Amino acid sequence: MGLKRLLQKLVQPETTVDIFQNVSYSQEGEDLVLGRIFEFQKKGFFVDVGALHPKRFSNTFRFYRLGWRGINIDAMPGSMALFREIRPEDINLEVPVSDKEEALDFYVFNEHALNTFSKEMAEERSQKEIYNIERVVKVQTRTLAGILDQHLPKGTSIDFLTIDAEGLDFQVLKSNNWEKYHPKVVLIESELDVKGMIGSEMDLYLEALDYELYAKTVKTYFYKHKSFNV
Repeated sequence: MGLKRLLQKLVQPETTVDIFQNVSYSQEGEDLVLGRIFEFQKKGFFVDVGALHPKRFSNTFRFYRLGWRGINIDAMPGSMALFREIRPEDINLEVPVSDKEEALDFYVFNEHALNTFSKEMAEERSQKEIYNIERVVKVQTRTLAGILDQHLPKGTSIDFLTIDAEGLDFQVLKSNNWEKYHPKVVLIESELDVKGMIGSEMDLYLEALDYELYAKTVKTYFYKHKSFNV
């Protein structure tokens, strides 16, 4: 290929696929950060708690397209229908996760990304004119450890765990059996800024498990296990 043709191929019109484009499906580019962390790993396994949608705001769909597989978990009734259609090779579970098994109220919004177990958070969000609570459903929670005991394929290690549980994030963390299941990377959403996060109860909990803060997007914190070299 001559130099002129090569330059024409590289500088493509906007209507064609841009070979330099780096596509993200995450809300804040979390999948691109993960892509950098696991740059040289062709396949792996993830666990997505609060998965919401198979593509929209998904930290894992980009990896699914690359051949990774995992477990998607969401509390929203009916949420897994699309997952079974779009991501049939994943394990798709419709169950809320917390640090104990109990019946909780789940607040369902007209914008499902705002769904939460927190009454306070639900009331605050419903004050905005464009958002409203469509319904409140009673759901039965399970621990993450119990779910993994039942559904994680035998002999499979978890490369990354991503949690966006809208009000139960720390409870999800505490519900895991960390001696048995220890992902290389943990993603956790928090409203705290960096100064507030460092030294917080969640930060100290992960530090005690040998995780260290490695990266951050707007609201998502990436904790890497100290034994995992990037």
